[in-house]
Amino acid sequence: MKFLFIIQGEGRGHFTQALVMKEMIGRHGDEVVACLVGKSPSRQLPDYFLTKMNVPLLPFDSPNFLPTAQNKRPDLLKSTLSNLIHFPGFVSNMMFIRKKIKEYKPDIVINFYELLAGLTYLLFSPSVPMVCIGHQYMFLHHKFRFPQKSAIALFSLRFFTRLTSFGSVRKLALSFYPMADDIRRSISVVPPLLRSDVLNRQPVAGEYIHGYVLNSGYIEDIKKWQQKHPEEKLEFFWDKKDAEETVNITPNLTLHRINDKKFLYYMAGCKAYSTTAGFESVCEAVYMQKPVLMVPAHIEQECNAWDAMKIGAGVISNDFDLDKLLAIIPEYTPNTAFRRWVSHAESLIYAEFREVYENSNCTCEAKTSYPL
Repeated sequence: MKFLFIIQGEGRGHFTQALVMKEMIGRHGDEVVACLVGKSPSRQLPDYFLTKMNVPLLPFDSPNFLPTAQNKRPDLLKSTLSNLIHFPGFVSNMMFIRKKIKEYKPDIVINFYELLAGLTYLLFSPSVPMVCIGHQYMFLHHKFRFPQKSAIALFSLRFFTRLTSFGSVRKLALSFYPMADDIRRSISVVPPLLRSDVLNRQPVAGEYIHGYVLNSGYIEDIKKWQQKHPEEKLEFFWDKKDAEETVNITPNLTLHRINDKKFLYYMAGCKAYSTTAGFESVCEAVYMQKPVLMVPAHIEQECNAWDAMKIGAGVISNDFDLDKLLAIIPEYTPNTAFRRWVSHAESLIYAEFREVYENSNCTCEAKTSYPL
C-alpha cells in the first residue's frame, strides 16, 4: 500500500504520531510517498521531524490559533478573524492538496487532524479514501463524556473535528483506554501511537520536574514559581524558534528547545511532568509512570486533561502551580493497564488500514465491472 500523510502542524503531537506511523508502515513493507504539512508563519517544523521523515515534505499555509498578547491561551476571536481574512489563500491550498493526491496516487490518505484536508474532501471529493487519526475523534464518539464546560465551546470543538474528517471512510480515535467502536459514525477506538524510544526506554525516579509548554508566555509563570522554590530543579522544553538550544534561567531552571531524544531522556529520568495537556506527551508520561500536572490552554486540551484523569494520569490546574504536582507524587499509582493497551496499537491500526484498502479495491472493481 502507498500512503500520503496530511499533518496539522500545530504542536509536536501530530508530528510524533506521523513518525511512528511511518515506521509502522515500513515494517509492513508499505510506503509513505509524501507528507503535506499545514503550518502557520509563527511555527517552524521541528528538526527531529525534518531529519526523520525522509520523504518529500510539502508545507502549506493552514488555519491556526493565534496566542494572546501574553502568549498563553489562543485568542479565539482574533484567530477566527485572521483565518477568515486568509480564506482565499486557503482555497488555493486545498487545490494544492487535491493536486498532490492526484500526483502521488496513494492508496490511502492519512489525515492527522488537518482542517484543509477535510475541506478538500468536502469541496473536491478526491477518489482516494481518507483515514483520519487523532485523539480528537473520541470527541465524536457517542459514549464519550465531556467535562462541564461551555456548551458553545464544546459544540465548536466537535464541529471543527467533523470538518477535519469530512469525506473520510474511517476515523481512528486514539484513546487512553479501550472502548467499543462507534460503527454508525465510522469511529474505531485504537491505542495511542507511541515511539519505540518510549516503549523501549526504562524510566527511573529522578530528582527534577520535567515540562513542556507550547506557548512561551507560560514560562513567566514557571519562573515566578521557581523563585519561590529555588531548591527545585526544573528541566522544561519549549518550541520558541529563535531560542538557543539551552537557556539557563537560574541554576535550577533550564529551558531546552524542543528535541525529541533529549525530551525523552528528561522524561525518563524525572520525578514528575508538567504540560499544557497535549495528548501525546501525557501518554508518554503515563507510559513511563510519571505523575502529570496538566494546564490546558484551550478547550481541546481541557477535554484531553479530563479524559486523562479517568486513568489516573495526575492533576489538572489553571496555571503552572507545581505545588499541586509535588503534592500528588507520594500517592501516585502507575497505570499498568495503559501499557498493555498501548501494546496492541500496531495490530489494531494496521487491521483498519487493510480493511479500508480491501474495501476500496472492491469498490473500484465494482465500478469497473458495472459502469453506470
